[in-house]
Amino acid sequence: MRVLIIEDERPAADRLEMLLKRFDPDVEIIQRLESVSASVAWFTRNAQAADLVFMDIRLTDGLSFEIFKQVPINKPVIFTTAYNEYALEAFKVNSIDYLLKPVSYDDLYRSMNKLSSLRENLLSGHQRVELEELAKLLDQFQRSYKQRFMVKVGDHIRSIPVDQITLFYADGRVVYVFTSLGREYIVDFKMEELEEILDPELFFRINRTFTININGIRDVIIHSNSRLKILLQQAFDQELIVSREKINPFKMWFGMR
Repeated sequence: MRVLIIEDERPAADRLEMLLKRFDPDVEIIQRLESVSASVAWFTRNAQAADLVFMDIRLTDGLSFEIFKQVPINKPVIFTTAYNEYALEAFKVNSIDYLLKPVSYDDLYRSMNKLSSLRENLLSGHQRVELEELAKLLDQFQRSYKQRFMVKVGDHIRSIPVDQITLFYADGRVVYVFTSLGREYIVDFKMEELEEILDPELFFRINRTFTININGIRDVIIHSNSRLKILLQQAFDQELIVSREKINPFKMWFGMR
């Protein structure tokens, strides 16, 4: 297995290399990098060279998440850090684990076994999934979308499953959920946050104000200037128009292209 280490503290990189060799003497450390800029340059030239990446989060010139914004990384990543506040951000990329420093052998052992288990369990016919294929499947395999929302009704808390939600909409800074029964409730999320936690196969943000469930759509009408107007399964007192920049993505999402 070819491993890339991105770590700006030499003792931490030395320790990680030692633990990896202890786990498997045949592990090959192909490169050790210390910065975002060096990592971007390396991935630009050697995108497929590593089988696995160990990545510190705070590097000499910024957070390692910046690397993912500049170059595509389709390899499994194990984050190592002294800080636990980045866990959520870490699992938005190709990470299979998040280890707190100082990394112990037991922690590394569990992470490597987790990688092996994922590889063993993700099968295609009778062929074992290679690490390159595993990296492509990680995002879908790990991603867990929100299944229900808790809303306050008077002194009570009610659970609303997403399959009962027709749309979300913003009114100023307040975001509402509109259900298939025609009821409205306030939810404690921003529209931008909803894009991260809703299943994109079911929900699409048609403009700055509305995010719609595909199962709540009754009809799509070609509106003025080739805009698209959406009609819901039930009565709704606001006009739903797909913004110009969203028209083509909406057509693909809705199966119109």
